[in-house]
Amino acid sequence: MIKKISIGMLALALSTSCVSKKIYNDLENKFADLKKENRSISDENAELLKAKNQLELYRDGLTADLSKLKVEMNKVKADYAVAQEKFKVLQDSYAALEKNSSDALQTNMKKNRDLLAQLDEKAQALALEQERLSKNSQRLQELENLIAAKEASMKNLKETLSRALNSFEGKGLTVEQKNGKVYVSMENKLLFNSGSYAVGAEGKKAVIEVGKVLGDNPEISVLIEGHTDNDAFTAAGPIADNWDLSTKRATAIVAILSENKYINKQNLTAAGRSEYSPLVSNATADGKAKNRRIEIILTPRLDEISKMLNDIN
Repeated sequence: MIKKISIGMLALALSTSCVSKKIYNDLENKFADLKKENRSISDENAELLKAKNQLELYRDGLTADLSKLKVEMNKVKADYAVAQEKFKVLQDSYAALEKNSSDALQTNMKKNRDLLAQLDEKAQALALEQERLSKNSQRLQELENLIAAKEASMKNLKETLSRALNSFEGKGLTVEQKNGKVYVSMENKLLFNSGSYAVGAEGKKAVIEVGKVLGDNPEISVLIEGHTDNDAFTAAGPIADNWDLSTKRATAIVAILSENKYINKQNLTAAGRSEYSPLVSNATADGKAKNRRIEIILTPRLDEISKMLNDIN
């Protein structure tokens, strides 16, 4: 604007005053330059104005975008606040759950430890029981083997006695094996006269043969039992009754067996049973004869068996 006024005043001065041509040309050139400069400035102003308008449009766009961003940011802040609150609730819930889970876990772990301890205790008890059963099973097997060996030994003893006493068959002597024992039964007609406890010659031979077998088996326990019929003893003399007679007869057999030095005297026992263990009825003479007898009962030593039975628990 100032440049425009200067140009106008310069033109007016030129038209109203007399100047030299050189000055005029200089002024005219300056004027041309000023006009050119003016056009350039005008163009520049136009460009600046255009740029200004564009900037204002861009600014308005940015302002609108900024407003939108502020709205969106406020929404995000609100959402964030809500999310934070929810997160806090979740944290509190998780903490409570974690505490409850920890307590439950500790409780369960304690229960598990207790159960494991009980299982371990039961396992140890079971192992001990299995060990005990195994040992008992082994002992039972050993016991069965021992009993079988005893049975075989007694069977062999019975067969040996049967052979040794073969000559007395039909004379009131029998040998049998039952209940794990060997029974040598001799009727009184082979051994004693009626009312006497003195052993006759034939009976003594039979007892001596039994003694020979017993001498070869010193571990056998020997029980000699005297038996009578149920007739009351009435003869006068040193015998009081059937009890006394049965005992004296058993003792007489022991005396003969004791003459064998190979027999262990500690294994000999004499017993009187009187009339109270009959084989058959005393209603007949034949029955009474069978009941009047000496029984030599041979029993294997049971110490080992008793010990093994006591060891089994």
